[in-house]
Amino acid sequence: MNIIKVSDTFAVAPQILEVDMPAIKAQGITTIINNRPDGEADHPSTNASLQAAAQALGLNYYFVPVIGMNFPAATVAQMAEILQQSSGKVLAFCRTGNRSINTWARANQSANTGVDVAALVASTGFKLA
Repeated sequence: MNIIKVSDTFAVAPQILEVDMPAIKAQGITTIINNRPDGEADHPSTNASLQAAAQALGLNYYFVPVIGMNFPAATVAQMAEILQQSSGKVLAFCRTGNRSINTWARANQSANTGVDVAALVASTGFKLA
């Protein structure tokens, strides 16, 4: 598991598995956002099994699938709402982390948070789409 810190309260990761949940919790993460749709090629887990594993440890878990590099306004708004209501550290994941960080960037931009998302994204090695 490779968790990439974006800010003090947000990180992204490539695909996580059910067995990763204890290590995720041990890192102080309290909320997980799954941006990977079920049924994607080479998808090793289902949303339901990941959600069950997270919730069994008391982690908040949300399913906000992003298909391709499409970021509909409703998806961005849903991500922004989750980020705004989360009081602890948030981890979002997809196959590589790219869709997750791009959805986070759009959520911050749409909410006018004042966060320099371009600089934070660049510091991780990801690129804004």
